[in-house]
This record gives sequence, C-alpha cells and structure tokens, in this order.
Amino acid sequence: MTTQRLGFVVDTKRCVGCHTCAVACKSENNIPDGLWWNRVLTDGGESIDSFKGAYKAASRTFITVACQHCENPACVKVCPVGATFKDAETGVVRQDYDKCIGCRMCMSACPYAGVRSFNWEEPRFSVDHAMGDADVPAHQKHVVEKCTMCYHRIAKGENPLCVDGCPAYARFFGDFNDPDSEVSRLIRDREYMQLLPERGTNPSVYYLV
Repeated sequence: MTTQRLGFVVDTKRCVGCHTCAVACKSENNIPDGLWWNRVLTDGGESIDSFKGAYKAASRTFITVACQHCENPACVKVCPVGATFKDAETGVVRQDYDKCIGCRMCMSACPYAGVRSFNWEEPRFSVDHAMGDADVPAHQKHVVEKCTMCYHRIAKGENPLCVDGCPAYARFFGDFNDPDSEVSRLIRDREYMQLLPERGTNPSVYYLV
C-alpha cells in the first residue's frame, strides 16, 4: 500500500462541460499538437454537448476522462522495462519517458480507451516556445504519455491545474487514504460511480452523481 492514494472527485452535477480542465492540462503540460491528456465526454448524447432524451425530459451529463491512476493499474503490470510505474509515496501512476521503449503494452492493457497517446513523430507545437511549467519533462518521439496528475505541481504541495482552473468548482483533489480529507468525505457522503469497476483496477477518480 502506498503512503498516500492521491486522486480526484468530479461532481457531475456541477460540471458544465466547458473544457477548461482539458485546456488547462494541455497548456500547463506543454502537450503537443493533436494530443489531449484530459477529455470531456457527453454521456448519452450522440455528439459532443448533445442531450439525451426528448423535449421536456432531456438531460445532459459531462464526464471528464483522463488516466484513472488506478490503485491496481493494469498498465504497470505489463510494462517490460518499468517505464510505467506507481509512485510509492503518492500512488500516482507515472511515466518515465527515458525508459519507455515505445512497445505500447501499457496502452493495450489499459481498459480506459483514449487516456494514453503515443508520439509517432517528433512532437510538434503551435507556438515556437514551450508553454506551461518549466519542470514538465520534455516530450519525446516514440514515447507513450498521459496525465501525470501534474506531478510537478503536487511535488510542491499544489493542486493539479485542472482542479484550480475549474470555474464551476466541480473538481476536487486529495488523499483517499486520509479519512478526514475532502475527497474522502465527498465519496462517503455522496453517491458516486467509478469507470469500469468490474475490471478490478479501483480507479482513483470518483464521479459524484
């Protein structure tokens, strides 16, 4: 068991689908063009931002999806070189770009489609200078990457930027191993769901419903 089990609680009743979390993540982590570590999906609708149901009974729910930082991560088990690993102190599922050999076994094993990306070519950017925090590792060709939980920020005692940037205050961050933390209280007091609980990964992302 790790010292901490850091993770997120997302209040789907508060989330307005503004994509601020996704854009903040992309900017803070200098993510290359064409890639997103955090996505906002519309539950039930046929397309982005669409409603499900008919007039007077329509509803719309947004689900933000990124790496689930599982307590029992399938990706860590299959990585042949230890490039995907679980941080012993925080429980964050991390990537070591320098170790990654580009086999993409982690992408195959992960049950959460689309939370990882692979740099087939040298990363390209829309602007000619790096964005985001200077402590973010440089992106590399032939490397798998994903949400890092803004590890460079939490190492300094700060929240991931997706949490601080959410205008609807729908995202919460903390330690699930601490029963007195805000995230522990929220899942104790509110009904919630996890993505694909039947896969046995026990995600560290909870969605209040």
